[in-house]
Amino acid sequence: MIGDARAAARDRVVVRYAQGERVPEHEPVADEVPIALAYNGIAHAVMLATPADLEDFAVGFSLSEGIVERVAEIHDVETSAAGQGVTVDVTIGGAAFARLKDRRRTLAGRTGCGLCGRESLEQVLPPVPRVTSSFAVDAETLHALARALAASQPLHARTGATHAAGWGRADGSLVLVREDVGRHNALDKLIGALARQRVATGDGVALLTSRASSEMVQKAALAGMPMLAAVSAPTTMAIRVAEAAGVTLVAWLRADRFSVYTHDERLRATVLENP
Repeated sequence: MIGDARAAARDRVVVRYAQGERVPEHEPVADEVPIALAYNGIAHAVMLATPADLEDFAVGFSLSEGIVERVAEIHDVETSAAGQGVTVDVTIGGAAFARLKDRRRTLAGRTGCGLCGRESLEQVLPPVPRVTSSFAVDAETLHALARALAASQPLHARTGATHAAGWGRADGSLVLVREDVGRHNALDKLIGALARQRVATGDGVALLTSRASSEMVQKAALAGMPMLAAVSAPTTMAIRVAEAAGVTLVAWLRADRFSVYTHDERLRATVLENP
């Protein structure tokens, strides 16, 4: 079935050289294919992604790109094989489709690029709604969630080639995890899964196995996520966007430390007393 997790990796025969020996072996390799997104039958974007959880991806991409304002504007998602890739046809309501046509832009997505297809500075940094939430979490819970995320990446464990995005709560429970070869895609899949399962996004933290860049913060803010925690570094633009959007930005989330760059009021006092 297209989009099934079983399609996320393929076995390849490789020649492994180790300790002076040459040994042919079967090795799982993460799958990466063109995913063509169409809205009401009209092509809109081609992304390179892992062909799993594609309905989540379509819904999350539609929300995080502002194509729809709420999941109810998406009426249907259909996937079909198309040559070397997959076509995902999203049926959206008339008002959303009219807004999409007015934008008059086409995206061409790549694994590591979040700006492909933007035509102006306004499209690079569109205004995002400010996130207001009373969500708060302590340091040990963030570390526990990071450990849980590291242990909940079956595709990465098999291939070593994917990123993950997870959703955690203040009680330490890791609710959802999505994987993809692209960090943007992993977050879109998570956003879509949360929307499709009607999980409230105002009382949790999104965890990333990647760096925290501005477009990742934008996606989180548009989804109403109050906190974004990444295992690697942020960028200056990510910090500016997070500050303006009311998002708590955490980075360098490792076994023994993390840094809070914006809105540290969502970190409980124990974090501040024991830096």
